[in-house]
Amino acid sequence: MKSLKKQRRIQVIIVAALALVVATGLIGYAMRDGINFFRAPSQVAEEPPAPTEVFRMGGLVEEGTLVRGQGETVSFSVTDGGASIPVQYTGVLPDLFGENQGMIGTGSYVNGVFQATEILAKHDETYMPKEVVDALKEQGVYQEPGEG
Repeated sequence: MKSLKKQRRIQVIIVAALALVVATGLIGYAMRDGINFFRAPSQVAEEPPAPTEVFRMGGLVEEGTLVRGQGETVSFSVTDGGASIPVQYTGVLPDLFGENQGMIGTGSYVNGVFQATEILAKHDETYMPKEVVDALKEQGVYQEPGEG
C-alpha cells in the first residue's frame, strides 16, 4: 500500500514539473516579440544591432535636422550628446514632438538609419523618460529642468 502512495506522489510531482516547464516555455514564446530593449544613440553607434532586431532608442531631437518629406514621412536625428543617429518615421507625430525635445522611438536599425514604427514624445515641460535622462547624464549633457 505504501509503495502505491509513493509511486502516485512521484507521478504527481513529475506531471507538475512538466506542466511548469511547458507553462514557462509558452510564456517565453508569447513574450518574444513584446520585449523591446532600450538603447541610447551612443550604444547604437558603438554596436549596431541586427536589422531584424526591434528595440527602443531615445534621446533629444537634434536641432536643425527635422525634415518633413512627402506625405507623412519625417526624418530627423536623435542624439544623446555622444552620437547622433538618423531616424526615419512614417506616420503622424505626437503634438509635443519637436527639436531639442526628448523622444523615444520603437523600430529597427537598417543601413545606418533607425526605421521607427512608433514615436513617443515627452508629455509636459519637465518629464523625460528615465532611460533618456540616464543616457544624457552618461554623456554629460543633461540639464535639470529650469536650468540653462
